Amino acid sequence: MSLSQHHAASLSAETVVVAAGRPPRERDEPVNPPIVMSSTYFGTGALDDGDRGYGRYSNPTWDPFEEALGQLEGAALPGLLYASGLAAVSSALSLLPAGGALVMPTHSYSGSLVMASELAEKGFLELRLVDIADTDAVIAQLAPADGDPAAMLWLESPTNPMLGIADIRALTQAAHDAGAIVVTDNTFSTPLVQQPLTLGSDVVLHSVTKYLAGHSDVVLGALVTSNQELRDTLLHHRTIHGAIAGPFEAWLALRGLRTLALRIERSQASAAVLAERLASHPQVESIRYPGLATDPGHDRAKSQMSGFGSILCIQVAPAGDLTGPDAADKLVRALQLWLPATSLGGVESLIERRRRHVAEPVSVPENLVRLSVGIENVEDLWSDLQQALAALAS
Repeated sequence: MSLSQHHAASLSAETVVVAAGRPPRERDEPVNPPIVMSSTYFGTGALDDGDRGYGRYSNPTWDPFEEALGQLEGAALPGLLYASGLAAVSSALSLLPAGGALVMPTHSYSGSLVMASELAEKGFLELRLVDIADTDAVIAQLAPADGDPAAMLWLESPTNPMLGIADIRALTQAAHDAGAIVVTDNTFSTPLVQQPLTLGSDVVLHSVTKYLAGHSDVVLGALVTSNQELRDTLLHHRTIHGAIAGPFEAWLALRGLRTLALRIERSQASAAVLAERLASHPQVESIRYPGLATDPGHDRAKSQMSGFGSILCIQVAPAGDLTGPDAADKLVRALQLWLPATSLGGVESLIERRRRHVAEPVSVPENLVRLSVGIENVEDLWSDLQQALAALAS
């Protein structure tokens, strides 16, 4: 590829996201990498000699995205692309030794929680759930006085959907002191807002489906690490378990990645405006957005993030005869521009009451609504929210 790791390190992330993963600069070569649709390749099949061999091992269409993501995360190695975010979660959890203790946020992506809980029920791991924003409580679970030290710390910051902020530097240091590997889900922040590897994490996870691809049209996941041994182990797991990306999806994800900086800039700016306005609305019982000076995670987020992301959540106050959850449901139904749908990070603004999902932790309030701010005009988004909030009183 045309952009070396050394060169990428001297450029801003906004430039790397456009320049990384390009084909060689040779006459008549394409500017954009092509889609390679092949299940096998000419060669001896001797992978240790560098042959691609077979489509489950490698595909030329994965390479540009993996290179670009690795450079964006400040990694010394290319990333690894997976068939879905949960496929990447599964691969990351495979780094745990049998029966090892996993410290995980009480409020995490529900798919990660369900997978970890099911593995714990089968005895494959010991699951220790903790408020990730409570640094002392996390450290206590990493090295308990009456139990074995943890083998892995799983971080989300901000958490999904409660937007709790972890002290990544302090917790990664404590985890390493206890002998634990640190995996950080960076889906909400993206590498343009936060780089967990530079804060001490060993592995970074992304649901590429969300911000990186950015158009709600692919399902993919990714892992990034600077540790060659860990990457080799993860690559082996991907190859043996077959959790590979389709070449067309990989190509779409790279195309989406090119506009990440612009999308993040627009959506973050709009999220900040909406958060300030919602914070003072009488129908909003409470709000979480780390960009608000009143948010409990604001100072910590400011110290380790270059922005505050594009996700915010509110708890809807009761209205008339409506309870908070009923009012939240009515709010979602009354919206005309915001789309009532799950997922996040696309160009469109999405909204949903999270506890409608059976797998959502019961500690998530019933009246909590998560908003993923897209790139529409912010005044149009606000006007739609205003009319829907006003409808609660009618």
